[in-house]
Amino acid sequence: MSPLISVLNVSKNFPGVRALSHVRFELLTGEVHALVGENGAGKSTLMKILAGIYSRDSGEIHYNGEPVNFATPRAAQLMGIGIIHQELQLMNHLTVAQNIFIGREPRGRLGVFLDEEKLNRQAQEILAHMNLKLDPRAIVGGLTVAKQQMVEIAKALSFNSRVLIMDEPTAALNNTEIAELFNIIRELKARGVGIVYISHKMDELKEISDRITVLRDGEYVATVPTETTGLDTIIGMMVGRALMEDVEHPLVQPKHGDVALEVRDLNCGPLVRNVSFTLRRGEILGFAGLMGAGRTEVARAIFGADKLGSGEIIVGGVAASIKTPAEAVALGIGYLSEDRKRFGLAVGMDVESNVVMATLTKHLKFNVFLRRQAIRATVESFIRLLSIRTPSATQEVRLLSGGNQQKIVVAKWLARDCDILFFDEPTRGIDVGAKAEIHKLLRSLADQGKAIVMISSELPEILRMSDRVVVMCEGRITGELPWKDATQARIMQLATQREAAKAA
Repeated sequence: MSPLISVLNVSKNFPGVRALSHVRFELLTGEVHALVGENGAGKSTLMKILAGIYSRDSGEIHYNGEPVNFATPRAAQLMGIGIIHQELQLMNHLTVAQNIFIGREPRGRLGVFLDEEKLNRQAQEILAHMNLKLDPRAIVGGLTVAKQQMVEIAKALSFNSRVLIMDEPTAALNNTEIAELFNIIRELKARGVGIVYISHKMDELKEISDRITVLRDGEYVATVPTETTGLDTIIGMMVGRALMEDVEHPLVQPKHGDVALEVRDLNCGPLVRNVSFTLRRGEILGFAGLMGAGRTEVARAIFGADKLGSGEIIVGGVAASIKTPAEAVALGIGYLSEDRKRFGLAVGMDVESNVVMATLTKHLKFNVFLRRQAIRATVESFIRLLSIRTPSATQEVRLLSGGNQQKIVVAKWLARDCDILFFDEPTRGIDVGAKAEIHKLLRSLADQGKAIVMISSELPEILRMSDRVVVMCEGRITGELPWKDATQARIMQLATQREAAKAA
């Protein structure tokens, strides 16, 4: 069978960064071909070249056996190549239907006015085919992130794409939604659509892909059949080194220090209702629950990012009134948001500026002049500590991979030397190598006496890292488990106790 797409010796360079070097890749008709590699390996760059977003510096791309050069995303779309980006590309003020057919809206007889009825009907047909119960007239900005992701998929399918590129499509989806997405992928595959699937979730690759191509540091490593290749082999090819050893709990419950944070009867909006818990120094407290359970909202309320309705926050034994993030930081509380680009980074600025953003006053001479040498030394130490892959401290953050951007957010709060740290989905979108490094870092911080709350949707991560697990459902805490008693089954049981949440 001849390839639907064939990539031969493609290279791409950005200022100071070699993104791709003589990479090859092929996609067959009706195949789900996974593309994997650590953050910065070149996966997204290659796919953006296929989708007409970037131009290649050298090499060849063949589509249906013919050489092609997609100058624009529109040109690629018209040829039947669709892409679903890791970061949502929707217009929040428009409806679902308007987003799906943006720029291609059906018009009335005079060809002037939009035919809203036909627009909604066509959108509904696509949504029905995806088995999605979603109103095409709904405003996208009012949807959950998971539903917005489904709108992105519907938009790509509206082009009758023969090639569909999915970049981390399940990052914001729960298990039910992932199962629905996989059903859609299988239907597309049966219709002959070729799908390129980028994901860091190894279990997903085993379930949905036919072949796996590995990139490392912008270079092609290998293409292997999924069915007969072990995950350890794939991970070994990705990282090109032995992973940092997994963090394991000690055989006895570790001794923790004094209570660093106590929360009593916290209420904030509809998703934080009568929440109470304690956090000790040297402890990693895991927060588990399904999407929409209220875990992020609890962290934002404590950090002062959302207005508190009622309740008490006690820091180091002293009642605290936290109305703004600045007040929380002054009390030694740091918050790493799950949305790093929106709340954690200034992506147009360089690495150095982002790392010292929360500690600039510490680097002032006479409270006026910046101590440039001290700043550079601080930033370089964190680049080494966290293995941040960047050409230099002056590189713009927007040009780095998602995993390296996440590490920069971590460096910012470590530089601030906060005693209480909220990590909200700290390894989302991070490859297996970087994830192991983050896990080891969190345990190291706890060993130093830091008090850590880790919010994660990955149950294996919760079980591996947490000394205690707090489980939430519909805004309320439905249970708390010591690490020895925590299992995936027990956590899921508590995470779905809707009646208990209502009664609490």
